[in-house]
Amino acid sequence: MSPEAFDAACLALPGATLSIQWGDDHVFKVGGKMFTVRGQGVTLGGGVSFKASDVAFEVLTESGRAAPAPYLARARWVHFANLDALDADEVADWVKTAHGLVAAKLTRKARAELGLI
Repeated sequence: MSPEAFDAACLALPGATLSIQWGDDHVFKVGGKMFTVRGQGVTLGGGVSFKASDVAFEVLTESGRAAPAPYLARARWVHFANLDALDADEVADWVKTAHGLVAAKLTRKARAELGLI
């Protein structure tokens, strides 16, 4: 998956925004809360990191497909070092899940303002 396709998949989700932080990292948020990051800074050398379900975190990290994300592993974030090697449809599904996990923790009012309910 190309970086441009990744960014487009993230921004296609309802209420998703992009901010550039920590140098030039692309940080995607919903309701002000991050759900995925692409870049060099917080990801320690590139790639992408995103929020995963408990089951997906265990499966992806134990199988070696992904590593626990630097700084965010305790919150069940995974890290993929090479975005180009990943299947676009699979990544889009993971990003959609990450968005949903983070959006679900927003207040009802915030979800309503973002058109999520």
